[in-house]
Parts: sequence; C-alpha cells; structure tokens
Amino acid sequence: MQNTALPKLRPELFWDCEFEKIDYQNNYRFVIERVLDRGTLEEWFEIKRYYGIERIKEAVLKARQLNKLNLNFCSLYFNLPLSQFRCYTIRQSHQGLWTP
Repeated sequence: MQNTALPKLRPELFWDCEFEKIDYQNNYRFVIERVLDRGTLEEWFEIKRYYGIERIKEAVLKARQLNKLNLNFCSLYFNLPLSQFRCYTIRQSHQGLWTP
C-alpha cells in the first residue's frame, strides 16, 4: 500500500455490498477489478495512488474475469503478453458453442 488515505471511490461501484464495510486490504482484488470494470479514470488514479502499480499488477494477473478492453489495456500498460493473465488462459480453455 502506497498511501494510507482510503481511495475516493463512488459507492455506486459497490452497489452489491455495504460500501462502508469494505476492507480495502483483504479485498484488494475485488476493489481493483471493480474499478477497472466500472470505474472512471479518476478512480483508476485513486487505486494507483492507494495500492501502487505492483499490487494492481498482481491483482489483474490473478483475475478470473476481465473484459477484452480491460485485458488489453492491462496487457499494454504492464507490458505483458496476454498469455500471462489468468482470465485470458481461462477464456482460451473454454470451447465456444457449436453452431451448425
């Protein structure tokens, strides 16, 4: 953790849980993934300030699910091949539906 002040995030990002009770340390992967998925550029800067680049990198590499846009952004941002991301390898192992 880079900075002790909690990140300034919109409660709407966490509509499915009690925003005031979020444990930013133990649930860092959840917070990072949610901001990547639904957050603004300012919220991205907030998690960068709070967690630091290495912690974000660790979280996105282990993420089970990232949409294609966020996956490609993270791949370029961290200068890593897609094959290093867990969500990419999971997606590649799933066969699509067979259509005649």
